[in-house]
Amino acid sequence: MKIAIIGAGAMGGAIAEGLLKTNNFCASDLVVSDHHEQVLKHFAEKGAATTPCNKEAARQADVVCVVVKPWHVEKTLLGIKEVMNYGKQTLLVVAAGVPSASILQWMDKEGSVPPLFLVMPNIAIAYMASATYITPVGASAETVDAITDLFNKMGRTFLLEEDHYPAATALSCSIAYAMRYARASMEAAVELGFKAPQAKDIVLQTMQGAISLLQATGEHPEAVIDKVTTPGGLTIRGLNEMEHAGFTSAVIRGVKKGLIK
Repeated sequence: MKIAIIGAGAMGGAIAEGLLKTNNFCASDLVVSDHHEQVLKHFAEKGAATTPCNKEAARQADVVCVVVKPWHVEKTLLGIKEVMNYGKQTLLVVAAGVPSASILQWMDKEGSVPPLFLVMPNIAIAYMASATYITPVGASAETVDAITDLFNKMGRTFLLEEDHYPAATALSCSIAYAMRYARASMEAAVELGFKAPQAKDIVLQTMQGAISLLQATGEHPEAVIDKVTTPGGLTIRGLNEMEHAGFTSAVIRGVKKGLIK
């Protein structure tokens, strides 16, 4: 499977990095298109084909992945439309808030449109650990399986109906919220006397432990919290102090604020 990444900024570059780490994927099967020379040089050194021309990238691929800012999607798609073969190629669009109806309208060729996937990973895809939301539109079951399998190699995928996609986009921001929690915990550890590098290692290992525990047991987070909070203990005091400051409410409000309307 030959894959084109059109737009190798933070997200497109992360997808490309993930693909290059995927077992059984040849670097020569990836073509990266971007207008930054340094970006192209970086991926060329890793063995990928590179080009500053979006049309050239799209022409070479079985899967064309457009990863640009939402306000650039229409122009980018119209720029590659003429070279795409809808009978042989699949289109992936990674851009928040751009509905499939608009994409299909822009790509329409006398009533013919490409198999389309709306895709929303997070930047952990570069390290094979993304939560990736996928919405297929007009794609065969075989193609859905192939695209899902591809992204499952770089984390875990969640197939969604398009009406759930705005909420999924909001949840994809949660990786930044987790980073902010990690930073806050590190700052607290430093205030308590730990040196910054050690504080970081302690916080990250603790977060990894929490994730591994929940994944291994399948338990609800609150059930695990009940196991580690003793009556009158330090943990419940800390949790209650965070709740007094609006911790849960702040997280819920923050996630909902990312909802595209």
